[in-house]
Amino acid sequence: MPTSQTFSLLQARRLVLSAQGFAARAPRSTVSSAHLQRVFARLGVVQIDSVNALVRSHYLPLFSRLGSYPQALFDQIAWGGSRQRRLFEYWGHEASLLPLDLYPLLRWRMDRARQGQGIYQQLARFGREQQPTIARVLAAVTAQGALGAGSLSTRAERAGPWWDWSAEKHALEWLFAAGLVTVAGRRGFERLYDLPERVLPAALLQQPLLDEAQAQRRLLLQAASALGVASEKDLRDYYRLSPTDSRARVAELVEEGQLQVCAVQGWSQPAYCLDSVRLPRKVVSHALLSPFDSLVWERERTERLFDFRYRLEIYTPAHKRVYGYYVLPFLYNERMAARVDLRAERASARLAIHAVHEEAQGLDEAGMQALADSLWRLAGWLGLSQVQLNCPRASAARLRPALARSVFSDGLA
Repeated sequence: MPTSQTFSLLQARRLVLSAQGFAARAPRSTVSSAHLQRVFARLGVVQIDSVNALVRSHYLPLFSRLGSYPQALFDQIAWGGSRQRRLFEYWGHEASLLPLDLYPLLRWRMDRARQGQGIYQQLARFGREQQPTIARVLAAVTAQGALGAGSLSTRAERAGPWWDWSAEKHALEWLFAAGLVTVAGRRGFERLYDLPERVLPAALLQQPLLDEAQAQRRLLLQAASALGVASEKDLRDYYRLSPTDSRARVAELVEEGQLQVCAVQGWSQPAYCLDSVRLPRKVVSHALLSPFDSLVWERERTERLFDFRYRLEIYTPAHKRVYGYYVLPFLYNERMAARVDLRAERASARLAIHAVHEEAQGLDEAGMQALADSLWRLAGWLGLSQVQLNCPRASAARLRPALARSVFSDGLA
């Protein structure tokens, strides 16, 4: 397959960081709803995760790119009223928030879900065998408006609101996958489901249906825009397309000239980029990253791009963990330079740093100061007035004076 150009690994990193929004300047004024919407438009999808050791993960990618912003603004564009809402929830890259204009591009996935395709086997089986329950739950939502699974459950004993997989919860999840209900809002972390026509703009729902191939091509182009340069597998993973669909659509996009075949130093597979891609001279940026940030969520790609092996160890027994429970990568300029195990101790208004690990190249004095400033800014954004360093490692000994020097410092334990 002929290639249009070859990128060094450093050039590929710069393309990726720029595409992901790390080459852009943070807003100089107060962050507005428009700033948040621009990040969502650039990324095309933000993964949702329930773990709250620090903050719900979906809030972090915006902080990593914009700095401090009011979380209420995020909630407004995600789950606000019809005039404020700019996002919808669906299965994009896992459970995700996506810009409203991508809704028509995922209706084929909803249609497949109704046919029992592309969803978990257990849910597909439920859809085949439990249509009376599904009809009853849909009738309840239609009659009563936004409902959570807990309020519908007929089980004698109920579990928590987001792990309560009663028959009613299965029904709601099937209806959600099939596009027959959508998420109107959240109560805590519990989804509240309602009919799409009561949540989403009528003009959006009335758009003509796209055929599967057309929708998939547009999703892959959005992925290519957000990733900068990517293998076919990288493009596929962004919106979780099947290998068969993705390979066919990528070939069509190449033939049409909308994707260019390129090569990246050290990559064994062909790479792809948009025809309009622009290569930055350098990227100067630093940020703490969510474990589910789209820059790092595909672990093999992260290792291939940054020589950074990253695994989340939440479900690893404590004595087997290498880096910690909730570990955030630290991006410093054009590399993953460190990782920190963090916890928000809200009762004591404290950000606890349980471990600091520098990568092989380490952090120079400026890099360590950038990490310290990032930690203080994170604490301030979360409403935590103190930073407590609990790590005995040598990296922490270097971090402590940097934390004390930080212009963002309030109190250090």
